[in-house]
Amino acid sequence: MSDDLLDSRSPDRIRHHYEVERELAARLRASNREERTVLFQTLYDELFRRVPDHPRLTRRESPEELRRKVTAALRLLKPHLGPEKTLVEFAPGDGALADAAAALCHRVIGIDISDQRANPAQSPANVEVIVYDGYHCPLPDACADVAFSCMFLEHLHPDDIQPHFELALRLLKPGGVYVAWTPHRFSGPHDVSRHFGDSLDCFHFQEWTVAGLKREMRKAGFGRVWIYRGGRLWKNPVINALEGLAERLWGSMPPFLRKPVSARLFRAVVLAAEK
Repeated sequence: MSDDLLDSRSPDRIRHHYEVERELAARLRASNREERTVLFQTLYDELFRRVPDHPRLTRRESPEELRRKVTAALRLLKPHLGPEKTLVEFAPGDGALADAAAALCHRVIGIDISDQRANPAQSPANVEVIVYDGYHCPLPDACADVAFSCMFLEHLHPDDIQPHFELALRLLKPGGVYVAWTPHRFSGPHDVSRHFGDSLDCFHFQEWTVAGLKREMRKAGFGRVWIYRGGRLWKNPVINALEGLAERLWGSMPPFLRKPVSARLFRAVVLAAEK
C-alpha cells in the first residue's frame, strides 16, 4: 500500500506535499536521459528536505507489517527459486526481502541507484547490492534466473520503460522470469495525486493495467506473460483470457463507479514474464 493512502496530515500539509512533488515530477518528466542520471540522485533528497513530514520519513512500519510484505513477496517468488538460482531485485530498498530470499537461492543481487540498507554488513554473505545510474549495469549477460521488482515500475520515466525491460532481459538466462508487482491504474492514483483528482501529477509517472503492462513486456522481447491472482501464478490461458476480459469490461465503466470496487478487485498488477 502506498504511504499516501494512510495519510493523517492536515489538508494544508498534504497540499504542500502535492505541490512540491508535482513541481519536481514535472522537472523529471521534462528531462532527457543524461539529465535523469543526475536527477535520480537529487530529487528525492530535495522532496524530503522540502516536505519534512513526508510519510516515508514519519511513518515507521512495525515488524509485523514488514514481515507481511516480505512474506507476500516470497510467496510470489518461491515457485521460481531454488538452491542453484540467482535472484536479481530492482530497487531493493532496505534489503529486507533480499535478506529473506537469500535462504532460498544461491545468490541475491540488488540493483539500485544507492545502497539503502541500514547495515550492509549484516546481510547474508550471498547478498550484494550493485549501485548503478539507472541505465548502465555492470552485471554480465544471463547472470540471473529470476528478476523481481515491487512498487518500482510506476516510478519509471515513460522513456525508460523499454530500456528497463531490455536490461532485465539481458540479465536473465534463457527461460528466466521477471516477476513484477505494481499498482493497478483502476484503483489509482496511488501517490499523493489521489487527493486532488485522477491524473498522475507526481512521482507515479504511470500506473498500469494488466493488458498495458503485458504489451510493454512483450514489446521488449519477453515471451509468455502470466498473471498472479491471490498470490498464485496462473498459467492457464483461459484464466488469463478471462482476467483480460474482466479488466476490459470493468475499464469501460465510468470512473465514479469503477474506482470503489477496484480498490478490492484491481488493487495491483502482478505478472510473471518469461524470457
